[in-house]
Amino acid sequence: MPAHDTDPTTAPSPSTAPDVPGPLARERAHLAASRAALRTMRADAEALDLRDVTANWVNAEVLRSQLDQRVEALADLAHAPLFFGRLDYGRPHTGDDGAPPSPYSHHAGHSFYIGRRHVHDTAGDPMVVDWRAPVSEPFYRASKKDPQHVALRRRFGYTGGELTAYEDEQLGDPEAAERSSALLQREIEKPRVGPMRDIVATIQPEQDAIVRSGIEGTVCVQGAPGTGKTAVGLHRVAYLLYTHRERLARTGTLVVGPNSSFLHYIEQVLPALGELKVRQATVDGLVEEVAGRYGVRVRGTDDAVTARLKGDARMARVLRRAARAGVTMPAEPCVVVRGSRRWRIPAFELQELVTELLERDIRYGAAREALPQRIAHAVLVRMEQAGEAPDDRVQDAVARNPAVKAVVKAVWPAVDPAKLVLRLLSGPEFLAEQADGLLDADEQRAVLWAKPARGVKSATWSAADAVLVDEAADLVSRTSSLGHVVLDEAQDLSPMQYRAVGRRCTTGSATVLGDLAQGTTPWATGSWQEALSHLGKGGAHIEELTQGFRVPRDVIAYASRLLPAIAPGLAEATSVRESPGDFAVRAVPEGTRAAAVVAACRESLAREGSTGLIAAESRIPSLAAALDEAGLRYLSPGEETSAGARLTLVPATLAKGLEYDYVVLDEPAALVDGEPDTRTGLRRLYVCLTRAVSGLTVVHSAPLPRALTGT
Repeated sequence: MPAHDTDPTTAPSPSTAPDVPGPLARERAHLAASRAALRTMRADAEALDLRDVTANWVNAEVLRSQLDQRVEALADLAHAPLFFGRLDYGRPHTGDDGAPPSPYSHHAGHSFYIGRRHVHDTAGDPMVVDWRAPVSEPFYRASKKDPQHVALRRRFGYTGGELTAYEDEQLGDPEAAERSSALLQREIEKPRVGPMRDIVATIQPEQDAIVRSGIEGTVCVQGAPGTGKTAVGLHRVAYLLYTHRERLARTGTLVVGPNSSFLHYIEQVLPALGELKVRQATVDGLVEEVAGRYGVRVRGTDDAVTARLKGDARMARVLRRAARAGVTMPAEPCVVVRGSRRWRIPAFELQELVTELLERDIRYGAAREALPQRIAHAVLVRMEQAGEAPDDRVQDAVARNPAVKAVVKAVWPAVDPAKLVLRLLSGPEFLAEQADGLLDADEQRAVLWAKPARGVKSATWSAADAVLVDEAADLVSRTSSLGHVVLDEAQDLSPMQYRAVGRRCTTGSATVLGDLAQGTTPWATGSWQEALSHLGKGGAHIEELTQGFRVPRDVIAYASRLLPAIAPGLAEATSVRESPGDFAVRAVPEGTRAAAVVAACRESLAREGSTGLIAAESRIPSLAAALDEAGLRYLSPGEETSAGARLTLVPATLAKGLEYDYVVLDEPAALVDGEPDTRTGLRRLYVCLTRAVSGLTVVHSAPLPRALTGT
């Protein structure tokens, strides 16, 4: 499968050289025509006159907003080739041999260009087919064993936005040899400068199966470093938006990442695929948005033990008890006066109504709203028995009667979520009562605030406290559910955080992405089955990706030495990359370590691509000073979209999910020692070792961790 190229450094083989100019020129002409057609499509959208189209100004504004989004989605992105492949379908399969007819039989004899978005000419005929369309699926799935009626699959190579090469795979010829794709390999190994880019041209069959899985089910992807799990999750969102656009336009989609640096890194992927309306957030951001409505502002932090306990699923049961602790049984009857008549509901009947609502286990706020209607219904029954004919308006009026309101206020008082959590964390007696049988005395002391707060605004709230407020808010009134949620780096969430995300997709589906070996929080999940149960998606399908496309062979092999110590049940990742990668471990004297790190950064920067200098949090200030002294400009994580610098100084705690062409890792022992325990430290080290795309240099003065050296 030779690559046909005009670059003199990669000239075509002699057998194909005479034919190269013709096909390549035709493909370039089709690219130019497709770009022109896309410009026409955008111009047509911009030229639409919306005057007198809608009935009122509100509808006009909505339509204008939708049109503006359409115009933006039709932008021709210079850095994203309009198409990256072509499918030529062969003769139709009629099913005469006993096999079922091919679903692609009606495409026989046709060619389709596969790209990031649909482009059509003035007659409406497709010039580029969206990669998510059913006709595009064989581009990712077809093989020599199962060609799916594809006679030829062509891949295109680009340099600086220009089409410079193509490569053919004869799927319909049983005699043609099956070879690896040079263009595919080149695309995988392309330098990573700037934010994360899409992988739409290089999606592999096992990834495509996940991307195209149905919207009804939740999928959990356990993926080793470099297996593309994040990209798979983002492309699945794009696919679902394509196939269920109206549904998801109503219900919404959300991508949840571990931190803002990660979200900055991935923020360009979906827009490059034409999807502009997918919200991105962190778990902390989601819960703090809700908690903030009740006056909560996160300003404090918890130690590891306290944070783990507050994130324990048992806290949900404690909160549920606390929310209902104020419900009391009526001791007096309710007497409703209407005109000259008095209607009396005895205390025992009120108690029955309250007991029924408690046993139904509906949300606290919903039950509180239902109680006055239940009392009013009891009054209406007595009215009917007395010969009256009350209707719904009478029932609503009775429900608003002062006597009924007084009963509800006394029996089922309103609950403020923030005040409820404040009372729990500030009151030892109240916490002891609600946590009885759930948390022992030591755990209760660990959860309590050191200094009880007098009010919500004066309290020093932590991120874990905000999650509790979010849980309490859902106990009072249901959290709105989205159509689909992607949860990345999910292995680091606590059970209570899983519940917070799960509340946001109770009626929708989810894509859960993570790697158990990269769990670096004290509450990191031990199994996906457990995590999914907390998420409320216990029946989710779990997929495992072990074939790496990003991390070089030598680097992933070195990092995998840690797996027996951090995740003994996981399979070791393999790499499809042909290059072993640049890899070095340098032991240097303590006094020269900073200079050795700077030298390693200079070596990496002399090559094409990005460089990430990753170090323990405690080492960042001294390394920053060393880089400044050496005159090396550097960025902070999340600033990779800025031009002019290819070096990023990365605290180890922010490295997860990021990638750089070259990584310089400073002092692994300091990184491990900076974590609460050795296992967490080794997992953090595993994360940092696997951020490299082309090369890794480890610089150390202290002895390397034994789990890494095998000694």
